[in-house]
Amino acid sequence: MTESSEERLLPDPDPVSQPFWDALHEHRLVLQKCGQCGAIRHYPRPVCDKCYSLEVEWADASGKGTVHSWTVSHHAFHISFKRDLPITLALVDLDEGVRLNCQLKGIDPEDIRIGMPVTVGFEDLTDDVTVPVAFPDM
Repeated sequence: MTESSEERLLPDPDPVSQPFWDALHEHRLVLQKCGQCGAIRHYPRPVCDKCYSLEVEWADASGKGTVHSWTVSHHAFHISFKRDLPITLALVDLDEGVRLNCQLKGIDPEDIRIGMPVTVGFEDLTDDVTVPVAFPDM
C-alpha cells in the first residue's frame, strides 16, 4: 500500500468502553462512576479500582482540566498518522480527578505550560468515530 492509501488506525471499542465512544460521537465527554462508592475512573474498565465493585454508571464530565504533561511527536508510530505530524499529545488532569490522554491542538508547543487550563473538544475522524482533543482556554 502507498502512504495515501493507508487507512487510519481507529479505536476498537469493547462492551465496557462502548458508552464512552458513543458519548464522544454525540460530542459529550462521559466518565465511569462506581455505582457502589461513587469513585470516578478513566480509562473505562469493568471493576472499580477503589472498592472492586462491578457496578458502573456513566456521568457527564465538565471537559475542563489542566495540562499535566505533554510531548510532541515528530515520528508517526503508524504511517497513517504521518500526514498529521507533528502531533502534540497531552495528559490532561480533568476537574473530575482523572487523567485523559489526547491531542492538544490550537497552540504552539513552545507556549504549552504545565497547569495550563484546557477544554476538551471533539474531532470526528469518520462518520462513526469521534475522539477527544484538548484546546487551551484563552
